Amino acid sequence: MYEAFFEMQNTPFVNSVPTGSLYMSPMLDETLGRLEFVAEKRLFALVTADVGCGKTTAIRKFTASLPSDLYQVLYLSDSKLTPRWFYKGLLDQLGVESKFYRGDSKRQLHQHLEVIRGVHSKTVVTIVDEAHLLDRETLEEIRFLLNYKMDSLNPMALILVGQNELWDKLKLQRYAAIRQRIDIKCEIPQYDRAQTQEYIAAHLAYAKGAHEVFTDKAIDEVYKYSAGSARAINKVCTHALMYASQRAKKLVDDHMIRTVIEGELP
Repeated sequence: MYEAFFEMQNTPFVNSVPTGSLYMSPMLDETLGRLEFVAEKRLFALVTADVGCGKTTAIRKFTASLPSDLYQVLYLSDSKLTPRWFYKGLLDQLGVESKFYRGDSKRQLHQHLEVIRGVHSKTVVTIVDEAHLLDRETLEEIRFLLNYKMDSLNPMALILVGQNELWDKLKLQRYAAIRQRIDIKCEIPQYDRAQTQEYIAAHLAYAKGAHEVFTDKAIDEVYKYSAGSARAINKVCTHALMYASQRAKKLVDDHMIRTVIEGELP
């Protein structure tokens, strides 16, 4: 819709931006470095962020960086995940029909992890998203998965991803056993004003438009509204581009941003 008006080849503020074109903030770069270490050493990691602050982006970028001949990624995202469905979900991704009882499916998973490591020389990286919604039983079962044959190394790299409330939950005494097993904790912060501008510039560069679109004062208003949340930046910038194109305005100013925020956004 607005892409043709602004002479853009790609849609800028969407979740489907290729990983190679994603904005790399210093904190995201640091997080990726830590996660690569987690994968290499088969560690247990925690990644948290506020809503819309880049957890999915970080995981997309991280998994894309892993050589497919060295790593196999398993991904689960289910707010109602139970221990049995945890094992079933992983085994399904390995192409294995899971047995009914939890203990049997757990042994199945360990056997296949050994084959992947020993025969195929690959490390399994398991990512459990929306982990802040998991109950205690499932979190405990995930911890138990790492205890196998008294090995000094975990059978896989395991990464829990969730909102910041996940860490608040794990700080409670009843979760002490899980918390103490965590090797690395990464918290992704919101962007500051300068990073918000860099984020917008990176997405516009991906769109390959013919000229600059947002004034500095417009970006000020975007930052005030979004508080540095990537999701909120995407939303307000998309609405602003639509608003400007409908009025044949090639430049988005602060007045347009305020109008969009007040009239179109919650």
